Amino acid sequence: MHFFPLTDLYRAFNDSNEDVVMYVHVGGRYANIHYDHDPLIETAVEMHSAWGTFEWILLDGFPMKRRVGVVCNSDGHKGRPGASYPGDSIFGVYGGLTCFLTDRNDRDSIMEAKRRRHHYGTTGCRLHMDVAVKLPAAGTLFERNPDADPNSRTQQVTSAMMGDIVQTSATEVELHVEVQAHAGIERIEIRNGAQVLEAVRPYSKTDLGNRIRVLWSGAEYRGRGRNTQWIGRAQFSRTTIEKFENINQWNPDALFEQRGSDTVVWKTVTTGNFMGFDAWLTEAPEGTDERLAITTNLGELELNLLQIGLPDNTLDAGGLERKIRVFRLPDKPLQREMQFNRTVSLAQRVDNPIWICVTTEDGYQAWSSPVYLFV
Repeated sequence: MHFFPLTDLYRAFNDSNEDVVMYVHVGGRYANIHYDHDPLIETAVEMHSAWGTFEWILLDGFPMKRRVGVVCNSDGHKGRPGASYPGDSIFGVYGGLTCFLTDRNDRDSIMEAKRRRHHYGTTGCRLHMDVAVKLPAAGTLFERNPDADPNSRTQQVTSAMMGDIVQTSATEVELHVEVQAHAGIERIEIRNGAQVLEAVRPYSKTDLGNRIRVLWSGAEYRGRGRNTQWIGRAQFSRTTIEKFENINQWNPDALFEQRGSDTVVWKTVTTGNFMGFDAWLTEAPEGTDERLAITTNLGELELNLLQIGLPDNTLDAGGLERKIRVFRLPDKPLQREMQFNRTVSLAQRVDNPIWICVTTEDGYQAWSSPVYLFV
């Protein structure tokens, strides 16, 4: 069997004048984005599918000045886009969805949205997202990546939407974010490339209650066999669990349950995604030394419940972003809509990929395609 490199495929497309758009997909094998790239053909990377969640497929490209958008799909081999449950299979997560931002729902408009990265992806939920950047002075918007097409059509703009590539003289811009979700919003992260600039939440420290969220996440590495098995136990002391809800338990045959009044046990798999549970605890008398002890095959974490507040308490567990995180939430359901503006400073002489990651209360995520700003 003879395998042809991507270079040959790109050459064949270009020689035949085929107007082609491709996504970078992470399946059973490692998607080596360092090997080859055609900026006019590869317009997006698949951040999530039934194979797992892969933020690295976008993050690894930023240092190489890749200017691609974000899509999420299923690849569940069940013929059910938008309802791709893994069930009893090799897949570990629910399939994703992509939303294309266009004025018309026809072939030409969808293809143009792909070429200009005007889209965002989710881990399977349907939410509305709007991300826009306001410039202090007019900048130059390129309809195609100018690194690959120096003759790209341009226009002068004072604002940009997700996926746009804009040259600007600004040192800072105003970011506008609007999200309307199917469930409560746990947080929205504002990012510049790989850096998280701010985690915006619809609640504050004074709103926190007796709900403790415990999450585990990550993968072994980027290639085949990436699944991480978690065997764990979380035990609360000097308090009891009044209510228990699991998050992202997509394989119902796997062990994941409350035992007794103070313990949760699990034997589950993550493949770049996260899963976990919420525990609503009884109110203990003031001065009681309430504690949480988490023991897993990949590490241990013990916390006084007074230590658990708004920020994540994190145990790094090696591998590819393997982590255990613990934080506190309000007792009541979270609000489903958020809208805000932020001033974002721009680094000079490099790309500034400005994008957001939304995490909802029930465990779904969504990512915008970055707005690529450069001087």
